[in-house]
Formats: sequence, structure tokens, C-alpha cells
Amino acid sequence: MKRMETPRLRRAQPMGFAIPIGTDAASVRARVIAMERLLERSLVIPGIRMPVGLDAVLGLVPVLGDVLAAAMGAYILWEARNLGLPKWKLARMGANVLFDTAIGAIPLIGDAADVLYRSNTKNLKILLRHLDAHHPETRVIEG
Repeated sequence: MKRMETPRLRRAQPMGFAIPIGTDAASVRARVIAMERLLERSLVIPGIRMPVGLDAVLGLVPVLGDVLAAAMGAYILWEARNLGLPKWKLARMGANVLFDTAIGAIPLIGDAADVLYRSNTKNLKILLRHLDAHHPETRVIEG
């Protein structure tokens, strides 16, 4: 008589995913997507189901919060520079971060603008278009 095997239980894996460390385009793509998700869509406002991120939350802290959010947004710009994006694309990305920071510095109006104006998402789109055109092997088909 054949004995049935019981399935082995795996140890629980930590939630989330590992962020790659390499300098190749695929690793940069994964890091930038993770940073954009953290800054723009990491939390959901209950009741209205509107995604917000650390950028909007940090914007609630006067001055220091806006400076930290700008520094984290500048990280995407730094990664884009390391990939060799043209200067005009880098200037456009920098203008997005600068505009978000300037509007975010205005009390009350800036807090609403941080929720509505998503500079990091705009910068991610610029970077992804460049990666798709110049590093097509990094494309990810999500299903």
C-alpha cells in the first residue's frame, strides 16, 4: 500500500520583495519603480480609496518634510542621470521635482497639491520611456 506524502510547509517569507542592487538597467528600473510607489502610492485614504504616498505625508511637516520629499524625488533624477538620459529629459525631470517642492511649500494649498500633482510618477514615465527605447531587455510584462 502506497503511503501518501504530506506536503511540506515552507517557512513564511517576509512580505514585500528584494530591491536589486546592481547598476544594470533592469536593477535601476526596479529601484525607481519601488521609489515611485513609495512616494506616490504606498497608502490609501480610507473611504475614498485615493492612493497617496510618503510625498504627501511628508508634506504635512513644514519645511523639513518638503526637503525630504524633494531629496527622495531627486533620487529618481540621480538614477536617470546614471543611466545616461539626455540633458533635456533630466532638466524636465528636475523641473517636475522643483515645481512639486515649490508648490508643496505653500501652507495648506501645498498639502492638497502634493496629493494631486505627482511629480515622481511623471518622472517615472519619462524614465520608463527612455528605458523601453534604449534598454528593451528591461521591459516587464505585467499580467
